[in-house]
Amino acid sequence: MANIKSAKKRILTSTKRAARNKSVRSEVKTAVKKVRVAVDAGDKAAAAAALTAATSVIDKAETKGVLHKNTASRKVSRLAQAVNKID
Repeated sequence: MANIKSAKKRILTSTKRAARNKSVRSEVKTAVKKVRVAVDAGDKAAAAAALTAATSVIDKAETKGVLHKNTASRKVSRLAQAVNKID
């Protein structure tokens, strides 16, 4: 356990930040899953709508520093490819 005041503060702030990051990451996973489910069902319209929503969520996570910019762009690219492959 930390005894120094600044170390105690760092523990509190890092715990808060970790909780926020976990929430954002979970939101990204949910959005990606919705796109994947729509793609597997073959529903082009639903997949396109879910892709738009997922792109927004991923970009926000990137802006907040939860995801690296290359990771975010890779996720968006792969989802877009999957949606475009639907007949």
